[in-house]
Amino acid sequence: MAQPWPDGRDVGPAGASNGAFGGAALDVDVLVPTKDRPAALAVTLTGLAAQTAPGFRVIVSDQSATPVADEPIVAAAIRILRHHGHPVQVHRHVPPRGMAEQRAFLLSKAERSAVLFLDDDVWLDVHGVAVLAHALATLRCGFVGFAVQGLSYRDDVRPHELAPYEEWRGRVRPERVRRGGPAWARHLLHNAANPLHLAHRHRRRGRAWWPYKVAWIGACVLYDRRRLVECGGFDFWPAVPPRHAGEDVVAQLRLMERYGGAGLLPSRAYHLELPTTIRDRDAECYDYVIADEAP
Repeated sequence: MAQPWPDGRDVGPAGASNGAFGGAALDVDVLVPTKDRPAALAVTLTGLAAQTAPGFRVIVSDQSATPVADEPIVAAAIRILRHHGHPVQVHRHVPPRGMAEQRAFLLSKAERSAVLFLDDDVWLDVHGVAVLAHALATLRCGFVGFAVQGLSYRDDVRPHELAPYEEWRGRVRPERVRRGGPAWARHLLHNAANPLHLAHRHRRRGRAWWPYKVAWIGACVLYDRRRLVECGGFDFWPAVPPRHAGEDVVAQLRLMERYGGAGLLPSRAYHLELPTTIRDRDAECYDYVIADEAP
């Protein structure tokens, strides 16, 4: 894979030189699915416009009742992104056929070596894209990501949910994670503001980021595109009901088994804490795809 971060130097406010943010455009496509949340999407897009990383492309798949690009607040955010040197594409993709199909459509539009799936209710710290790209190029695994944190839970410390935390030491290795196994409990690490509390508890002074083991990561994940496609991406969507949840879990479990994956601390992704647009979660993609695969 071509390195998405061009010069390999450290990035972020801890120990980074300002020169780490210049140079060639990132070989990254940012893929944003959206449906009926123009204000939240505008916040997400303006967060991308403020990134220190240069030249990544943004692709939006819109399933809103009213075309989201017609909303003045979204149109303004798109203009700002383009003004800052980031190409933007907005595709009308209707009717909705579930999030797995929506993500498969976005992936089919991507061309760059790394793809960042970013939900439309996430605000990224200004160094977020640069750190993700540098980490993926350094770790050479299938994916890296920031677990989103809800700051309304800032004072809600949950020691019992932080217990499964384990850092990657050295190379990120492939691992098989399945429901019921000990690694499955890692999903608790990403509840509420747990990523914030983990970063405080395990902080590494002078380091812009460090990797840890995950079950999966939602809402803000950078993938090696070639490897994601090789592992099937989201092409399992016809096998699941249109109303489903957990499509990213399936893709990441498959990718992690072959190439490994890691979460990054400190998380630089913040949840806007809006109500979910996926209210019916009775159909978990895991039950239709992973559970039917050979052990």
